[in-house]
Amino acid sequence: MSKNRYFKQEMCSFIGGQGQQHISQKHVLIVGMGALGSANAEMLVRSGIGTLSIVDRDYVEWSNLHRQQLYTEVDCKEFIPKAIAAKKRLSAINSEVTINEFVMDADSVNLQPLMEDVDVIIDATDNFDIRFILNDLSQKYQTPFIFGSCVASYGMTYTILPGKTPCLHCLLKKIPMTGATCDSVGVINPIVQLIAAYQVTECMKLLVGDEDSLRTTFYSIDLWKNQYYPFKVDKAKREDCPSCGLHPSYPYLQYESRTKTSILCGRNTVQLRPSSSADFSLDMLERKLKKSWDVKRNPFLLSCEIDSYRFVFFQDGRVFIHGVDNIQSAKKLYYSLIG
Repeated sequence: MSKNRYFKQEMCSFIGGQGQQHISQKHVLIVGMGALGSANAEMLVRSGIGTLSIVDRDYVEWSNLHRQQLYTEVDCKEFIPKAIAAKKRLSAINSEVTINEFVMDADSVNLQPLMEDVDVIIDATDNFDIRFILNDLSQKYQTPFIFGSCVASYGMTYTILPGKTPCLHCLLKKIPMTGATCDSVGVINPIVQLIAAYQVTECMKLLVGDEDSLRTTFYSIDLWKNQYYPFKVDKAKREDCPSCGLHPSYPYLQYESRTKTSILCGRNTVQLRPSSSADFSLDMLERKLKKSWDVKRNPFLLSCEIDSYRFVFFQDGRVFIHGVDNIQSAKKLYYSLIG
């Protein structure tokens, strides 16, 4: 038996030994390590990607396990951040791949330092605020961007080539984009796997240099209803688009577009983010809180339940406040606890 783990992949005429060599030298950035991120990451790691950077702000919860294939019940019990748990599992699958994990908010400031040598960006997020940031980063750094989205049994995907195709901003008025998320309307695992398969296949075409084989349509699928809709969008590209037009301003990378608070849709949770990027002292916070409440701690975050609320503090100073659905109430709870 061949010792070459990629032998069957290299047998495909459209990849071959040279294509596999290209794959092994490339760097892919995946933003979001939920369902789509997990599926994309595992397929790319098994395919022999050279470097994979993964970004996620969240930790593993029980509701993730039915569709987020990299995680286990142990990860839930120990409140392990998704990026950390994903790296551990992915490294066990293929130790030859360099995996850079980032437990942080995906915003324009945090993501830009990661862009220098990225060959492809894969969207595995759950909201359009971050997607438009990725879209602008794609245009600014001339990096292909593969959009993907799943809710219920419905999914969408589209491959964006800076300078050649319409960008996500161009398509906003042309394509029916739902604002629903899996946290608000649910999702089934098969649509995740299907959209991820489309994303990874498009990514591999880019990695081996076969742009001619890229899908040129915006593709939407409803698996439950057996409906498939390819949209031709080549005429949607706008010369006045602020993201990819003749005079781009990259609006979603501007400071005023940054949000320091956000509501995690469908989870009755608010995230607060500090104005300073300095590390947050979990040690000091643990000493303060455990005098009055039960505190759970791992190297990456601290969790504390107070009355009907659960506070989860991350090393970078972010905090999730579970049990509240508006920002003002969350801020009041935070300052009453922290001072």
